[in-house]
Amino acid sequence: MTASTVKTTCPYCGVGCGLEVTRTADGGISVRADKSHPANLGRLCSKGSALGETLDLEGRVLHPIVNGRQVDWNEALDTVAGRFAEIIERHGPDAVGFYVSGQLLTEDYYVANKLMKGFIGSANIDTNSRLCMASSVAGHKRAFGADTVPGCYEDWEQTDLLVLAGSNTAWCHPVLYQRAHAAKLARRHMRVVVIDPRRTATGDMADLHLSLQPGTDAILFNGLLVWLHDHGHAHAAFVAEHTEGMAEALRIARWYAPSPEAVAQHCGLHVSQVVGFFRLFAATDRTVTVYSQGINQSSSGTDKVNAIINCHLLTGRIGRPGMGPFSVTGQPNAMGGREVGALANQLAAHMSFEQPEHRDRVARFWGATRMAARPGLKAVDLFQSVARGKVKGLWIMATNPAVTMPDADQVRRALARCEFLVVSDCTAHTDTTRHAHVLLPALAWGEKEGSVTNSERRISRQRAFLEAPGEAKPDWWIVSAVARRLGFPGFAYEKPHEIFAEHARLSAFENNGERDFNLAGLSTLSPAQYSALTPVQWPVSASPTLGRQRLYGTGEFATANRRARFVPITPRPPGMTTQPDYPFILNTGRVRDQWHTMTRTGKSPRLSGHVVEPCAEIHPADAEKLEIEDGELVQLASRWGEVTLRARRVEAQRRGSVFVPMHWSDQFASAARIDSVVNPFQDPHSGQPEFKHTPVRLRAYRPAWHAFVLSRHQVNTAAADYWVRSRRQGLWHYELAGEAAARDWSMCARGIVTSDAPGAQWSELFDSTQQAYRGARFVDGRLDSCVFIGPGHRLPPRDWLIELFGRASVGGRERTRVLAGTPGAGQKDAGRIVCACFSVGHNTLCHAITELGLQSPEEIGEKLQAGTNCGSCVPELRALLAEATRASA
Repeated sequence: MTASTVKTTCPYCGVGCGLEVTRTADGGISVRADKSHPANLGRLCSKGSALGETLDLEGRVLHPIVNGRQVDWNEALDTVAGRFAEIIERHGPDAVGFYVSGQLLTEDYYVANKLMKGFIGSANIDTNSRLCMASSVAGHKRAFGADTVPGCYEDWEQTDLLVLAGSNTAWCHPVLYQRAHAAKLARRHMRVVVIDPRRTATGDMADLHLSLQPGTDAILFNGLLVWLHDHGHAHAAFVAEHTEGMAEALRIARWYAPSPEAVAQHCGLHVSQVVGFFRLFAATDRTVTVYSQGINQSSSGTDKVNAIINCHLLTGRIGRPGMGPFSVTGQPNAMGGREVGALANQLAAHMSFEQPEHRDRVARFWGATRMAARPGLKAVDLFQSVARGKVKGLWIMATNPAVTMPDADQVRRALARCEFLVVSDCTAHTDTTRHAHVLLPALAWGEKEGSVTNSERRISRQRAFLEAPGEAKPDWWIVSAVARRLGFPGFAYEKPHEIFAEHARLSAFENNGERDFNLAGLSTLSPAQYSALTPVQWPVSASPTLGRQRLYGTGEFATANRRARFVPITPRPPGMTTQPDYPFILNTGRVRDQWHTMTRTGKSPRLSGHVVEPCAEIHPADAEKLEIEDGELVQLASRWGEVTLRARRVEAQRRGSVFVPMHWSDQFASAARIDSVVNPFQDPHSGQPEFKHTPVRLRAYRPAWHAFVLSRHQVNTAAADYWVRSRRQGLWHYELAGEAAARDWSMCARGIVTSDAPGAQWSELFDSTQQAYRGARFVDGRLDSCVFIGPGHRLPPRDWLIELFGRASVGGRERTRVLAGTPGAGQKDAGRIVCACFSVGHNTLCHAITELGLQSPEEIGEKLQAGTNCGSCVPELRALLAEATRASA
């Protein structure tokens, strides 16, 4: 058997990187970047590089399960169709709902939306993209008349001013960050402004960082609009010929942000910073403003989007090379879901409920006799309706809302109360699947065929290179099978190509140029052409290889009169403000090497070494005031919930704010689901929740004992009140803490490490007070497990011990060093992982910088490879170099 290579697309963020996956003769799988794919051009981030480590079948759901019992597909599908039909007959179509995901392929999305809106007759289908991009969708439609991203990734490289607003691009979209960084190095006149309350890794390439007060973005961009107009930087001809509404937008902006001084006061900035930004924007024709969750995830996110777009309309900077507003999406197919109408307030193919002719058009195309007549329930409202018993049947596909929704404890209660819950997923055990009456095995990435659309409107194929495991099926197959059992026509699909062709035909149906989204050039693809489809940007109106890089450069927009609309923006405060009992602002987001709720990235040992535990980043001055030490545990609470996290003192954090990553679920930690703390306030236009601004309080949590456990087996955490687990190379890493000290730590350690191991040998060390314990278990000469327990949170380093698990045997002296907690002669402690791509540790880097006199990330890369793949760690490399310079001064 010879090696075979398949071109496919990464399943993580919205960059949409192309991959080449090779199955070797010995059955191995390697994943590398596709140099020919226009999105990444041979670049790949740490998560994409580690995809080969996530393809095992551990934890997969492989057979249909009904009420805890494995059944065949016929029984499972009959149960789903029968219960949904019963609920619809008794309570009407609005008593059921679908909650879908940006992890679905376009073909899956299309069929689910068609079933719910066209044949069940309700619009109660929403997607987890509501949580990340809905405000951008609403802003685009208000300004342009369509949900269209005007530009392309090349604009990031061709611009002279890149403004990154509410986007930690270096960690969340690292390949785009590296493209921009390379362009900045090549074009020395290019400038970068980062607008973010905290200084993130993205600030490493910033010429100006605006650490504004959380929630004040609309004031900043309103002030920019006024300043541009008053200083003669409006593009008068463009505004007069291609827009409407400028006067009112300017009047409102002037009321709230009349001067740089007023803006500075509201935003918590220095006047010089505000004026510097305004002048830079005014002087630079080629300006791209990139925005992401920091803008969208707000109760006024849509207004913030339009405040940004207003500035580009005023200056005519849109749709031409190196200029325009650019919304960068979070998920691999969030854009595809928007195309098929999987948001509750949209119809398929970018058509709208508000226009009766659109409803009629989609109904005629589908042959639908029960077409939904009005928008359905958006995500937060959908789960609240489940809790109230109004929605009695719910089908969740490829997402984990018990972790990711705001007020997640209430969502969990809603799922527990749901009369009939169906979950389609590839992972058996999640916080959501535990509530399912029916669990259906879906294909995962690498097993399924279809298409996705990235942030620049580029459609790419996702191709299978693995066989379908067990009885797992594509999501489109599952939904179609249920639709047929419900008696609906139009779901006799046999291949994803058929669905894509129908999707493309609908986009072109009676589309005489009124809708930007048009795939006419892809509507007649043969199965072979679909199989070989190369990446292309919509609209694709003629040849399947000829898309359009940019839109609106001619000044023709998708509104009825073809003019773009200025939107008057009245800045609004966040839904909840801080109070004496809740004096801090919680901001949630991602970390570099993890994705969503870690059902995939949590399988990779190298992705778990950078940030091992869920943490709360606090400014040192705030921590000092609260008497919170770096590295100790804290409890963080809001009106909605409470979590326990590891405190990290971070100078880059803004005072009065706390940052917490969103990835940890009950599968990986005892009490770290941060979205259980997040308030459920929504943007009134988009329905997007306010993940970036929840009032919280913090206090130190000081249990009686702390511990860490390294073991080749999963361990028993019953003795601990706090626990976190992560996968490391060949073992599991646990951090534990408890409020009640054990009478016998030796017995406690054996109760934690419970797996059978005939012939196991224990080496143990106690202190005289019996408050600290260290034990190591050896099996066949190998280190099998070690347990370190102490009264405080300061315990020996873990990473050098993890390296010992890779040895075939650990002898007498080394066993002594294990209990001593320090490496012996000849063994180096690499420290925590900084470069995940090449597993280069903190201590290794510091040693090389000091001993070899390394002066730049490039020199580090030459010696250690760190930073030479995805480049996500380069900001940290610069920070280590700066620390070394300060230490030697």
